This record gives sequence, structure tokens and C-alpha cells, in this order.
Amino acid sequence: MKKLSYLSVILLLLCLSSCSVIAGIFKAGAVVGIISVIVVIAIIIWVISLFRK
Repeated sequence: MKKLSYLSVILLLLCLSSCSVIAGIFKAGAVVGIISVIVVIAIIIWVISLFRK
């Protein structure tokens, strides 16, 4: 019975692709972070240009 339990756990771990899910989350986080930085830099440049006029 213990052998069957180990076999089912190993089979379950092989079927689940949690690594790809986590990789997708980190990729989405990286994209959102890059877009956020670009937006903040654009706002800073816009505010500086308002003060220069």
C-alpha cells in the first residue's frame, strides 16, 4: 500500500506543471513592472516639462 501511495504522488507531481504556471506569473509580473517603470518615467518627464515652460 505504501508503494502505491508513493507511485500516485510521483505520478501526480509529473502530471502537474506548476513550474510553468509559476514561470508565467513571473513573466507577467516582469512585464507589468517594466510598463510601470516606463509610465513613472514618462510622468516625471511630463512634470519637469511643465515646470520648464
